[in-house]
Amino acid sequence: MRRVVIDTSVVVAGLRTRMGAGNAVLRLVADRRLLLLASPPLFLEYEDVLKRPEHQLVHGLTPDEVDEFLAELAALIEPVDVHFQWRPQSRDPNDEMVLETAINGHADGLVTYNLADFAVAWERFGIPVVSPPELLRKVKL
Repeated sequence: MRRVVIDTSVVVAGLRTRMGAGNAVLRLVADRRLLLLASPPLFLEYEDVLKRPEHQLVHGLTPDEVDEFLAELAALIEPVDVHFQWRPQSRDPNDEMVLETAINGHADGLVTYNLADFAVAWERFGIPVVSPPELLRKVKL
């Protein structure tokens, strides 16, 4: 699994603690062991969620520091243009852009803590959906 789409929940968890699997996934992206795919709407969701006050209280980053993180992350991303929308596929409308990015970007996998929300990705589109700990086992740190 090389080309992945990372759900916002993983990015948020990755910044909330350095000890968790989400952070390890972000480090794999930073080390270029994983190629992160993202569409503009998905990247804007990363920004929106990371700047919410409830998350800022936990990760402790200022809005400027979040912007710095996102700029570094953007430099590592392979952009995905969404040419075809597959809606509705998910119970959660916010998950649609994640799934569409994976489909349009020909992802090898989708990494999320919300496995049940993305069951359709594997069933209908053949995209493996894995949790961060499962991805780490597959990558074999």
